[in-house]
This record gives sequence, C-alpha cells and structure tokens, in this order.
Amino acid sequence: MADRRPEKSCEQACESLKQQDYEVAVKHCTEALLSLSQYPPAHLPEACQAQIDCIKIETLLYRIASFLQLKKYGQADEDCRHVLGEGLAKGDGSFRAVLCCMHLKGKLQIVSNVLSKSLMGESLNGMVTKDLTRLKTLLAETEVIM
Repeated sequence: MADRRPEKSCEQACESLKQQDYEVAVKHCTEALLSLSQYPPAHLPEACQAQIDCIKIETLLYRIASFLQLKKYGQADEDCRHVLGEGLAKGDGSFRAVLCCMHLKGKLQIVSNVLSKSLMGESLNGMVTKDLTRLKTLLAETEVIM
C-alpha cells in the first residue's frame, strides 16, 4: 500500500520536479493537498496546524511550478493566489519561515527558477503576471536574506 502521508507526497512532488516529470508532480501535490484537507484546523494543536500549513505552502509552490511547466497558467495563478493570500494574511511570519526553511533545504531554487523562466519567456495575462511576479519577489527576497 502506498504511503499516503502528505509529507511523503510533498517530497515525491519535489523529486518529480527535479526529474522534470511535471504531471507526476501535480499528482503528488494534489494527493498531499487532499490529505491535508482531512485535518480540520479547529481540532488540532497549534504545533500540528503549523506543520500542516508548512506542508501546504510547500506543496502549493511545487504545484505552481509544475503547472507553469505544463503551461496551465490559470491553475498556477489560482494556487499562487492561495499561497499569497493564506501565507501573507496571517502576518505572523510563518510564510517567510516556510520559504527560509525551503531555501535552507535547497528546495526553493527549483520553484524560483521555474517562476523566472515563465515570467521571462511566456506571454502571460496581466493578473497572472502580477501574482507570479509578487511570488517571485518574495522568493528572491528570501534567497537574499539567507
């Protein structure tokens, strides 16, 4: 039986991105997000919720990168808005902490490279470009700080 833990699916998604198997990365990300949705936030200790939020952000970033590589810009933009909306809305620094952790583990560069490539090489509509540029700026700031 396959390991259905969201952490495992997230790691598999990262590995698929490294191997340029973007359809598989999307599949693993979606599995992780579905698994995470089974944990109602009101019934979890704060530490558990923080870990779930971390996995969710990382998974959404991998899925954004995969969607961009597959030229599914609408889906990438939707995930981008979720990441930016949920990550920045809290205002507690947890979003930046996730980005810093990803950077230290060498996982942020994959997403950052895909964002750069998409913003430079593709003709995207204004809203998609705005959201992706905002995300790319946050990733670049994280890399500079670290």
